[in-house]
Amino acid sequence: MADISRDDDVLEISLPPRFSMGERVISRSVVRNDGTYNGKDIGDVLVNKGEIGYVRSIGTFLQMFYIYAVEFVDSGHQVGMRAKELCTLDHLPEEVLAQLGERFTQLNDIR
Repeated sequence: MADISRDDDVLEISLPPRFSMGERVISRSVVRNDGTYNGKDIGDVLVNKGEIGYVRSIGTFLQMFYIYAVEFVDSGHQVGMRAKELCTLDHLPEEVLAQLGERFTQLNDIR
């Protein structure tokens, strides 16, 4: 969460959350421990790009951004992530589903 940049001056919490509780999501990037995850060294990988998880709770950060507590199935880690770090697997647009074709069926089988 340390990558607060100029494009982050939008008050995200003025809109509804992008994801809902229990929604299946996939990580868009590698997430490393910034020192806030107990039991792991700073810099340790907590989540790999493409890892699938489920939104367990929704909070806020700096009264500006939603933080999604995501439980990742493979690693067992629960990590707070911003919407820009995640992509839904439950509510993909029709054009994306068409492009994925058979790969979507494989993703859908992962539960």
